Amino acid sequence: MQLTITFVVLAISIVLFISNRVRADLVAILALLAFVISGVLEPTEALAGFSNSVVIMIAGLFVVGAGIVRTGLAQSAGNLLLKWSGKSERKLFVLLLIITGSVGSFMSNTGVVALMLPIVISIAISINSSPSKYLIPLSYISSLSGLMTLIATPANLIVSQVLVDNGFEKLGFFEITPLGIIGITTGILYFLVARKYVLPNDKRKNNAGEGHKLSPQQLAADYELGGNLHRIRVVEGSSIIGKQLAELKLPAKYHLAILKIDRKSMEGMNILPIRYQEMAGPMSVIEGKDILYVQGPLENTLQFVRDFHLEVDEETNAEELVSKQLGIAEVLLTPHSNLINETVGSISFREKYNLNILGINRKGEYVLTEMAEVRLRFGDALLVQGAWEEIELLSRAVKDVVIIGQPKEHASMAAASGKAPIAGAIMLLMIGLMVLEVFPAVISVLLAATLMVMTGCLRNMDDAYGKMNWESIILIAAMLPMATALEKTGGMVILSEGIVNLLGGFGAMGVLAGIYFVTMVFGQFISNTATAVLFAPIAMTAAISLDANPYTFLIAIAVSSSMAFATPVASPTNALVMTAGGYKFFDFIKAGIPLQIIMFIIMMIAIPIFFPL
Repeated sequence: MQLTITFVVLAISIVLFISNRVRADLVAILALLAFVISGVLEPTEALAGFSNSVVIMIAGLFVVGAGIVRTGLAQSAGNLLLKWSGKSERKLFVLLLIITGSVGSFMSNTGVVALMLPIVISIAISINSSPSKYLIPLSYISSLSGLMTLIATPANLIVSQVLVDNGFEKLGFFEITPLGIIGITTGILYFLVARKYVLPNDKRKNNAGEGHKLSPQQLAADYELGGNLHRIRVVEGSSIIGKQLAELKLPAKYHLAILKIDRKSMEGMNILPIRYQEMAGPMSVIEGKDILYVQGPLENTLQFVRDFHLEVDEETNAEELVSKQLGIAEVLLTPHSNLINETVGSISFREKYNLNILGINRKGEYVLTEMAEVRLRFGDALLVQGAWEEIELLSRAVKDVVIIGQPKEHASMAAASGKAPIAGAIMLLMIGLMVLEVFPAVISVLLAATLMVMTGCLRNMDDAYGKMNWESIILIAAMLPMATALEKTGGMVILSEGIVNLLGGFGAMGVLAGIYFVTMVFGQFISNTATAVLFAPIAMTAAISLDANPYTFLIAIAVSSSMAFATPVASPTNALVMTAGGYKFFDFIKAGIPLQIIMFIIMMIAIPIFFPL
């Protein structure tokens, strides 16, 4: 009875996955609940996936990937690849896959995809292309890279251990490498020829690109703030020192506004003075050697400089208004905003929201000076400046204004600016620890994720949690118990032994092909690790009973368990790219099944050549 229930749940899950009418993570949770309610699995067995090291590692890799993006390391790596590839998108595509296959030779395919994902998305956005053209190939090549070395995937280690347990020599580190080279080469050639036919042709864009045009730097350019922004240095002896801005009455006398004060910290021993920035306000007191960022007409600014014996500093640009502490954002007035029909001078925006209004966008016309008497209208956009925390708080004032873009994203990127070398060092440390197996892979990843937060590559833990793709995490965690159900009910053994008995009359080659095929099919619904664990002993028994070479059969298990292409749940890498690429279940079937057929034919020729029957 439980065996029947297991296969019914599996079949219904497949149908729901293919239909794409129910979210994949919800389907996985429903399958998990069905196993528990029907008694196939105990609650502890069903929930074991949520404590699985693979799931925790994936969560950590999302954090590492976020640090790579935040610091600009992904963009830098993408620019370097673009430089190497010249103007050839085809060369760029091949280069990305070769790098993926090379890196994947020494670390898990999940780790490779998590690291390459932000780089690939960054490149796709920069060349105005869709990430969906790159991410399925990225996932497939990372799976094939598992055939390059003994440590590239747990499946290789499992079949090696089964050989040792049965009295044979373990696999050498590079013993399987020829098959890996064949697999990666075949995969790259396949996508070069067929990608326009098997990959989505629409203009899907990754969510990472949303709000890109509304970055603080772009807003500064749109509003042409540069010509209206001046940097003034307060020299010793100036009559302005010690005065509050409110006393100076700059808006009334000079039609000027001081937006930001840049000064040296005088706290502590001051061996290495640290410059910090604060948003200027009425109570701000001017100190000697301060640098003032002044908004207003040049002639008015020069008069202000002469009156108070100041100095005009070197040329500045509007991008200097954006820093780790301060930023700018654009907000729209809502239809029922209390600000409509009020003048800028009367709304006390600075006092109410602790933000400055830098400009007004009215149907494409920008007002940057003498804004105090401008009466606001519905549809106006305001450019505001201040602390990132205050901008984020403003987003909650939904009755009056709506912030355009993603201030949290821009604040995080500003906070992490200049830390790309640190993120790169953390990434290399993680890869080194994983390759040398200093710690279990999950610990190496969690260490790297923690360092990303502690070093400021991510603003805080909220930033780290916010970048986790929970749909992918839940999907993988909820699908892992599927393997437990298949093993517990004996369904896997019944089907696999039936194939062996059915094909025994075709000799060792027929049984080899049958075991490869069954392993590959089941590998579309459970992890390659679980597939190898279940089928490796069966392959060993079949080889011994046929008096064939066990290495041939066990290598076939390692290879076929890596052919997880036809479903998004076949591999954690597929689940990772599904959401990022905006793929549907059928996209994996369309791209994966032809590649599996090609690989089946090639590997049935190649495996016996390198590992004779």
